[in-house]
Amino acid sequence: MRLLIITQKVDMNADSLGFFHNWVIEFAKNCDRVTVICLKKGSYKLPDNVKILSLGKELGKSRLKYIFNFYRYIWKERNEYDDVFVHMNPEYVVLGGIYWRILGKKVGLWYTHKSIDLKLVIAEKIVNMIFSASKKSFRLKSSKINIVGHGINFDIFKPIYSSNPVSDYHDTEFKILSVSRIAPVKDCVTLINAINCLNKNSIKIQLKIVGSPQLKKDVQYLKDLKTLIIKKKLGDVIRFIGLVPNRKILSFYQQADLFVNMSHTGSLDKSILEAVACKLPILTCNEAALDLIGKYKDECFFKKRDFKDLARKIKIQINAKKDFKNKMCDELYFIALNKHNLKKLIKKIISIYK
Repeated sequence: MRLLIITQKVDMNADSLGFFHNWVIEFAKNCDRVTVICLKKGSYKLPDNVKILSLGKELGKSRLKYIFNFYRYIWKERNEYDDVFVHMNPEYVVLGGIYWRILGKKVGLWYTHKSIDLKLVIAEKIVNMIFSASKKSFRLKSSKINIVGHGINFDIFKPIYSSNPVSDYHDTEFKILSVSRIAPVKDCVTLINAINCLNKNSIKIQLKIVGSPQLKKDVQYLKDLKTLIIKKKLGDVIRFIGLVPNRKILSFYQQADLFVNMSHTGSLDKSILEAVACKLPILTCNEAALDLIGKYKDECFFKKRDFKDLARKIKIQINAKKDFKNKMCDELYFIALNKHNLKKLIKKIISIYK
């Protein structure tokens, strides 16, 4: 199989999109040839059967240039690929889908978000197949949808100790981690208010928030969060880490005692699964994670925008016995390993093309 992949970025040092570097490696293991057209390229170390073509964002912003390069590449490389895999950007299907279908190439779209716009509606009509991580990650009705899970590299994301010895917590500092881009939809305010509740009750906590604003409007949101932290006198308790490359984030999971996800996107965040892969207890308000946490809903799920409920659930996690937490983490780990394993995911996707 010779595959053309369309994606936003190929950069092993990127934060939120850095994971896709490993996806390309895994595709290369299962394909004769992989050609990647990306909007922007950075650093990468990929197999010899992978070719990277950038639309040129790293050289400057020009939408006209991007479109020109896109059409130039899909025409020039037309005899070098048999099928097309578009990652998260339905606009590329709108731009090139009809051309690919005329040439007899199968077109697949990966999409994991609750939002539906005109580009997605048009793309759904054009593609042969759609891939998504969970039932709630693709909200447009379609007979083309394939629920295939996320692609977490369990060779990279793993607990620091194979037996995962979770401690009981009494007077020691409880370390909480959250990993996401900084934006209102990620609802850091609820987490800050929950930490404030616990801090007032003399519960020793440290919170690290890994991530950075990606849009200009979110820069002000980060400033507002920092102002809130100062107002509540939590400067010694809450720390914003900023941007961390995906390939360097493992140690943050391994050193934490609890992972908290406040996302309202409605799709299953891969950061939840990375935490589970490291056998880290999790808390989330994301309904897309309910299939994962199953019988542990009472321990792992809190109400959206309810900081009191989140504080209560954090306290439950602090007081839970280590045997119970080890059992819970082990069970969630094996669910994630079975349903969201990168190696299995890529094989599933390729088998659907065939």
